[in-house]
Amino acid sequence: MAGRRLMTLDVRELIRRLRLQQSQRGIARDMGCAPKTVRKYYKLARAHGLLKGPLADVSALDKLLDCIVPEPEAPVTIFKAEPWRQVIEDLLRKQVEIKVIHQRLVAEHGYAGSHSSVYRFIKHLEPDRDQGVIRVETAPGVEAQVDFGYAGLLVDPQTGRKRKAWVFVMVLSHSRHMFAKLVFDQTIPTWLRCHVEAFAWFGGVPERIVPDNLKAAVVRDCWTDPVAQRSYRDLALHYGLLISPCRPRTPQHKGKVESGVHYVCRNFLAGREFVDITTADRLLQRWLMETAGLRRHGTTGWQPAVRFQDVERDQLQPLPTVPFELGQWRRAKLHRDCHVVVDGAWYSAPCRLIGRQLWLRVSDRDVVIYHDYERIVTHQRAEAGCRRTNLDHYPPGKVAYLQNTPEVCRQRAAKIGPGVAELVETMLGDRPVDRLRGVQSVLRLEQKYGPARLEKACLRALAFGEAKSWTVRKILQGGLEDEPWSDLAAPATAPRPAAFARTAGEIFLAAGGDRHV
Repeated sequence: MAGRRLMTLDVRELIRRLRLQQSQRGIARDMGCAPKTVRKYYKLARAHGLLKGPLADVSALDKLLDCIVPEPEAPVTIFKAEPWRQVIEDLLRKQVEIKVIHQRLVAEHGYAGSHSSVYRFIKHLEPDRDQGVIRVETAPGVEAQVDFGYAGLLVDPQTGRKRKAWVFVMVLSHSRHMFAKLVFDQTIPTWLRCHVEAFAWFGGVPERIVPDNLKAAVVRDCWTDPVAQRSYRDLALHYGLLISPCRPRTPQHKGKVESGVHYVCRNFLAGREFVDITTADRLLQRWLMETAGLRRHGTTGWQPAVRFQDVERDQLQPLPTVPFELGQWRRAKLHRDCHVVVDGAWYSAPCRLIGRQLWLRVSDRDVVIYHDYERIVTHQRAEAGCRRTNLDHYPPGKVAYLQNTPEVCRQRAAKIGPGVAELVETMLGDRPVDRLRGVQSVLRLEQKYGPARLEKACLRALAFGEAKSWTVRKILQGGLEDEPWSDLAAPATAPRPAAFARTAGEIFLAAGGDRHV
């Protein structure tokens, strides 16, 4: 990582490790960076008081790093042997010596470079080539190693069909006591849930955990994929443990769990048939205590379960009092309707972020939306096809119509006066025509003419039997709301005779009848 700035989340993790008084050399080894990089950020953290008090917020730390550690351009190393990478990798798999590889490149492919250039390229491909190995033992409660292993085909009790299954294994490095669970996938929620169950099964938490570079923990390499890392780091922060992923393509760095997975597959799973995965997992838990836990381990010479109870159990960190809330981080774009989509449901965010890629922390309970490490809004989790909308997230000029629902219009009219309330109720009760826009137009007149004049105008319009928005507007524009209208409103005592109505006798004669009858 020399020559370029660490990611903000990595810097925060480095500072957290420094606050835990972990050695700078150990931090550099675990995070895959140079010791001088750790020293540089240690000096910056000490100079700005980040080693004391509450752990720095990610957003504040990001702004601070932008000011004091500008991002330089990363140098690019170009190897002369790069065009023949595939040829060299094929020869390395066949265990061909470097000198012979150089000779074959020159003879068969016209390579013009030196033996040293091929050697440097191979050292780049295999940085641990020709190095010796040592067996690493850890103190009680310090480390646990985790991994998945293929468990074959097991029956899904929900469908009755066989599916590919995997076994999750966590091994405590000191005692070699293990936890295992059978699952149908290696997704991030499953990965986190297995960790939670493992810590509960052990009754404590180790100081450090060593995962493989599977996608549920670290995608591509140790520290570059924030989608998995942010979810996994949430778990690490909750339980107070350190994550130390082994380097890519180096499974020997977690040999204890590799052996554990191999032991589960060869001893428990091999040659057995199970009714379904639920039955298999129940039998697995009993096997862990009665067989795996009581066997005499070939390396330590101890029974893992006995050594765990006698030595390591009391050295584990206690479980947190608050349960860990499972959640995973995702990236989502805010669409033109001011919503992001999560599992078929829609969640709103401010319109100013339309088109931006936002971070979402999704749990069973809620969806939290972030932008540039700042929390924007928290929504309760919705079912697929449902919406969680905050009207304040819409553009101000376009949200007025959504806010002026019939019920809201009735409430606004009642506050102005009984005449306005009656006119609004009459307009809304007119069917089948929807007159909501007309009601909104009447209520907007209050801003121009005031509530008193609007009340009188509505009463006059009702007296004329004209419950219409344009009638009220014309009354106000002409200043007619104070004109007398009591005679118009008074009911007539007798119907006015029609000008051309005939009597009953005239109708009878017209029909040919005798008027003396």
